[in-house]
Amino acid sequence: MTEQFRYTDERFADIQMLRYRLDGFEALTLRQKLYIYYLAKATLCGRDITTDQFGRYNLRIRKVLETIYKRYEGDRTTEEYKALETYLKRVWFSNGIHHHYGCEKFVPAFTEEYFRQVVDCCGCEDENIDELCKVIFDPMVLPKRVNQKAGDDLVQTSACNYYDGVTQQEAERFYDDMRDENDPMPISYGLNSTLRKTADGTLKEDVWHEGGLYGEAIKHITYWLEKASEVAENELQTKIIGMLVDYYRTGDLSMFDAYSIEWLKEHEGRIDFINGFIEVYGDPLGIKASWEGIVTYKDLVATQRTQTISKNAQWFEDHSPVDPRFRKPQVVGVTANVVCSAMLGGDEYPSTAIGINLPNADWIRAQYGSKSITIGNLTHAYNQAAKGNGFLQEFVADEATRAMIEKYGDVCDDLHTDLHECLGHGSGQLLAGVSADALGSYGSTIEEARADLFGLYYIADAKLVELGLVPDAEAYKSQYYTYMMNGLLTQLTRIQPGNEIEEAHMRNRALIARWTLKHYPSAVRLVKYDEKTYVEVSDYEMLREAFAKLLAEIQRIKSEGDFEAAKQLVEHYAIRVEPKLHEELLARYKSLGIAPYKGFLNPKMEIVSDSKGNATDVRLDYTEAYDEQMLRYSNEYGFL
Repeated sequence: MTEQFRYTDERFADIQMLRYRLDGFEALTLRQKLYIYYLAKATLCGRDITTDQFGRYNLRIRKVLETIYKRYEGDRTTEEYKALETYLKRVWFSNGIHHHYGCEKFVPAFTEEYFRQVVDCCGCEDENIDELCKVIFDPMVLPKRVNQKAGDDLVQTSACNYYDGVTQQEAERFYDDMRDENDPMPISYGLNSTLRKTADGTLKEDVWHEGGLYGEAIKHITYWLEKASEVAENELQTKIIGMLVDYYRTGDLSMFDAYSIEWLKEHEGRIDFINGFIEVYGDPLGIKASWEGIVTYKDLVATQRTQTISKNAQWFEDHSPVDPRFRKPQVVGVTANVVCSAMLGGDEYPSTAIGINLPNADWIRAQYGSKSITIGNLTHAYNQAAKGNGFLQEFVADEATRAMIEKYGDVCDDLHTDLHECLGHGSGQLLAGVSADALGSYGSTIEEARADLFGLYYIADAKLVELGLVPDAEAYKSQYYTYMMNGLLTQLTRIQPGNEIEEAHMRNRALIARWTLKHYPSAVRLVKYDEKTYVEVSDYEMLREAFAKLLAEIQRIKSEGDFEAAKQLVEHYAIRVEPKLHEELLARYKSLGIAPYKGFLNPKMEIVSDSKGNATDVRLDYTEAYDEQMLRYSNEYGFL
């Protein structure tokens, strides 16, 4: 490990920045390094798209704040200036003015008067500072990026920039009218567009493509993708990139499906990427996708673990505790790898997933399979940052359980992620005529619960010992304990007092843990020692029975499209926060001095050339500071 590399970097607000290392990069061929380099450039070019999708004022606010940061010549040691600097760093981190996880708008710790003063001093170019001040300082204006509160008009009360002048009812009717329940291969209507109401009251889609909305950024994405295709590892990679470029140029979602199918077939190369409008968590209706990018290369040793899982996918499907009607009779095309991230972008940066399973279209998964990745160098960075932070000592009930977690925790965390991504998301099937969007705003939470439960059920199976994926039959208990502890207690430390649980993954964990606590009190309960609340598991085998029963119900809900049952589960178990318990947990967590959220800085990549201008290497630099990286990205990739 070079002297310039360190896993941890700076902290601000509730965030700690980490670095990830590209182990094995030096051993790649020059062609492979250049392929990664060009894909990395394409990954960074969509940054402004994501920021604009997360709120229509975000880019303007970011640009004003960056101008202040670069030009202000006044006293930078005052509390108000420091607060403004922290606010900017949070805007960078969240791609906008709302918390990346909780979705609530940031409360500035500087006054509007001070903001106006520094804006005047720095000659900021925005023509309507009054409008921006209202957005920044008025708590009633755009308070939530994604609002999921039942009974509200979720479109009109969400600040995300996917709809313009449209109500929830109008948006849902617009896309319902497009769908054909008898179409076996439906495109993902609305995935890549802004829906707006025109002056005459009609609804119109502004499609995101090279000749339309976000076109300037997309032109740069396609430029670097085409550069990458020239040094791809094989002909199929070249073909796939060409199909993605065609999709970007037309916005035709049927072309995106065709690209996704070909992308699934490519597994010979070591390098892979995701680039496009993918996940719908940022849309309260679960229709429209945020832009994201990531470049990866296989960890050849660790991938043996995920390939063992994927080779046995049919066994796992056949033995699932769900109704046989909802199982896939034939599992196809399950590909799983452990990878190293080489570049993060858009909705994957700076906060990112540690596991991904794509594509999201159910019919493609059923007919052609899926690709799953577990991002090993990111999980390793998380693990390094957590060493010795006192978290287990504070929140685990007893020393024996702590010792068990320390022995098995890292292995089982990685394995649960593998099972979740490789098999969980790809398991099960919809009944004929059931729309993939039948669960509406509850769909994301139910889907994540389904994948988590699949992993929880199977991590305790003797099959995993047989396959050599866990060291012994006791290992799974560490995952069961930490999962229940997180779902019932510790994930609440990420939520501000008075707020509810909003994010789909957090809701999913709360749903599973709280449902299990209520229905299986002889297996798990909450206890108090010295006025502190802990999880106590008394019967791990019964806990597995609970997960099996809930998995069967969640899969039924998904397969049958039972909206009312999904609503009842989510609303009853996944949302509310008990204030007294929350206050206790926040105080205990604060005493540890741990930042509840982590994000990553990307390595800086530069081509090394000889005297004739020929590329000879790609150099990695891990020393770039957070503000340097963000300002450089705004300068080099600020296309909107």
